[in-house]
Amino acid sequence: MENQLAKSTEERTFQYQDSLPSLPVPSLEESLKKYLESVKPFANKEEYKKTEEIVQKFQDGIGRKLHQKLLERAKGKRNWLEEWWLNVAYLDARLPSQLNVNFAGPAPYIEHYWPPKEGTQLERGSINLWHNLNYWQLLRKEKVPVHKVGNNPLDMDQFRMVFSTCKIPGITRDSIMNYFRTESEGRSPTHITVLCRGRVFVFDVMHEGCLMTPPEIHRQLTYIHKKCHSEPDGPGIPALTSEERTRWAKAREYLISLDPENLTRLEKIQSSLLVYSLEDSSPHVTPEDYSQVTAMILAGDPTLRWGDKSYNLISFSNGVFGCNCDHAPFDAMVLVNVNHYVDEKIVENEGRWKGSEKVRDISLPEELVFTVDDKILNNIKQAEAQYLKQASDLQIVVYAFTSFGKKLTKKKRLHPDIFIQLALQLAYYRLHGRPGSCYETAMTRYFYHGRTETVRSCTVEAVRWCQSMQDPSTSPLERQRKMLQAFAKHDKMMKYCLAGKGFDRHLLGLLLIAKEEDLPVPELFTDPLFSKSGGGGNFVLSTSLIGYSRVLGVVVPMVHNGYGFFYHIRDDRFNVASTAWKSCPETDAEKLVQLVFRSFQDMMQLMNTAHL
Repeated sequence: MENQLAKSTEERTFQYQDSLPSLPVPSLEESLKKYLESVKPFANKEEYKKTEEIVQKFQDGIGRKLHQKLLERAKGKRNWLEEWWLNVAYLDARLPSQLNVNFAGPAPYIEHYWPPKEGTQLERGSINLWHNLNYWQLLRKEKVPVHKVGNNPLDMDQFRMVFSTCKIPGITRDSIMNYFRTESEGRSPTHITVLCRGRVFVFDVMHEGCLMTPPEIHRQLTYIHKKCHSEPDGPGIPALTSEERTRWAKAREYLISLDPENLTRLEKIQSSLLVYSLEDSSPHVTPEDYSQVTAMILAGDPTLRWGDKSYNLISFSNGVFGCNCDHAPFDAMVLVNVNHYVDEKIVENEGRWKGSEKVRDISLPEELVFTVDDKILNNIKQAEAQYLKQASDLQIVVYAFTSFGKKLTKKKRLHPDIFIQLALQLAYYRLHGRPGSCYETAMTRYFYHGRTETVRSCTVEAVRWCQSMQDPSTSPLERQRKMLQAFAKHDKMMKYCLAGKGFDRHLLGLLLIAKEEDLPVPELFTDPLFSKSGGGGNFVLSTSLIGYSRVLGVVVPMVHNGYGFFYHIRDDRFNVASTAWKSCPETDAEKLVQLVFRSFQDMMQLMNTAHL
């Protein structure tokens, strides 16, 4: 997919949207059968028997009725899940979303032309921004190639949400504002927001119909940087976006009531292409250890992030970069594509700007000075305090495993993604002495507006293999046989999910139908095994493959006693990012990652000693 990215093509980015198939509703029997299989690792015989009876009762009774209603709903919609998923997974949540929902990641430029170096922030930043803006122009012209698997086009709708998109807080439910338009659809905003030392600036990136050049962007950034470093700090309005959602909604309403111009200022930020942050700090980073920079990007200064923005591009004083994004409007693979494009362009141009140094006569950036009072300033202080308290509880570990990578796993005929998933299962089993319910993201972009489905990686087969690895009496050949059975099972589940035949979203749909019809919550969803196996957002391992490029990202754990675990796959290495909460005494992301690396070695040794 990444090879198709930078090449211009005759096809238009969004041309297949109307011909994509609708998201299917799987068969009730199949979904329940898969669900039952997924709870087995977490149940003893009696518990399993009880759950089996609950599932049978559901299938013969209320489940059938709910399924019929879901089929009815699906008849009138090309994607029966879309609106529900957005609301339930994102917009209804009241937790502060900047830390708990957003995904964030470091840029990989330090591995080639831009190693950490003081004094490079503004020059590199202007080049980085320019490449991002070129990508925005490709999207506007619909020249970003359509993603395909074989000859099948995938849904590209989420790419509309990268630029000029912002979540707006509501008292009970948030909403998403998207101002982006393709050239054929009409006008689209052309300004960016820059945050520096608690102050907010905007400037237009187009001048006389042309995109500004890096030297011109550099002049604008220099103006902002100098101004902020020679004058007092601003009030830090952006910190409000890190607050609990209802509190932020009320603070926003109050801010607007103070001065109607405050609404105009907010709308300028909301509609801007992206938010660019000028940080004063210089995080430590090496190609083998991205931990500190990732922590600063995900859990850094809340006055330098607009938490609701779909794209915050962050620059540090030592010329290191990263991004922090609201998860509601799109999934991480969209931004991985943007960042991969920028990464390729930086390599292609050896990290430099090779064009004209001429700077046209462009108007200076405009500062957005909000009207504030003591109440708002107090709200900002409170928002910052609650955010920094939670941020300080987050453990983030991002390391590279460099002994081998995709090349070797492929040579052994092992799928690298499943290789990592099973290594994680073994690591969790060794660390905690029990199976870990696990969510791996599968994409459903074969279908109209498809987003994700859950692959439950903790299978009976995976657990049997983990047990065999901990049992000294099991031979290497037997261990290898069990491992390959676990590989085959995972592969089968992933294929089901990609084809729209997963069961987690289906079960969610049935639950939401019951809620909409004011029916009691069916016993299936209150059964202890439902949440013990991960249902209802209770997976102790929340995981995702970030792809096969240099780009990496991370999210906080789904539950307090769980882990976030994200990774990318390269020919010669696996980069792994894990998160945990320090206040949970039983979890330790550092130990987990070290055990995952040990599992990699053990699995490879198994393939070597058992002579396949």
